[in-house]
Amino acid sequence: MSSTLSDEALLAGLAAGQPEAATAFIRRFQARVYGLVITIVRDEGTAEDVAQEAFTRAWRHAGSYDARKGRVSTWLLSIARNLAIDVVRMKRAEPRDPEFVAARLQPLSGGGPADQGSPPDERRRLREQIGKLPEDQRRPLFLAAYLGRTAREISDLDGVPLGTVKTRIRSAMLKLHDSMESPA
Repeated sequence: MSSTLSDEALLAGLAAGQPEAATAFIRRFQARVYGLVITIVRDEGTAEDVAQEAFTRAWRHAGSYDARKGRVSTWLLSIARNLAIDVVRMKRAEPRDPEFVAARLQPLSGGGPADQGSPPDERRRLREQIGKLPEDQRRPLFLAAYLGRTAREISDLDGVPLGTVKTRIRSAMLKLHDSMESPA
């Protein structure tokens, strides 16, 4: 019976917590959602997790669906696509240990034009000061400064409130500024 219901009726049943409608909704769209997600994330386990999260979000936000803006399938696939892209973006650059990056930033013998701006002892001092920061400040500073992550991305990655991430980055920058301004 539920297989003959429209997509909109199944979504309404999902929102209302009707188990039969939820099952029919998932069965109707699971192959398309998983197929889209696997092409984006390229990992079966991750794709299963993202697909499951897409259905969970559809259930949570079913009340916000507006039939005038598009079909249920388009709405659901947009949710899945956005989640998959977010996962890929978060995995794009794996965080590295600051000491690893510091070693990679060592100038080549003779140094290039970019190395002419600050003396080697100043770069060494900066690396030392970064190493002295508390881990909860060093990591977000590193992710923002070296990997170009936004505070929102760091918040999502570490499961820490956005305001806390911003405060930690600012505190780390102030500590570095103060330590670099004081005589060695």
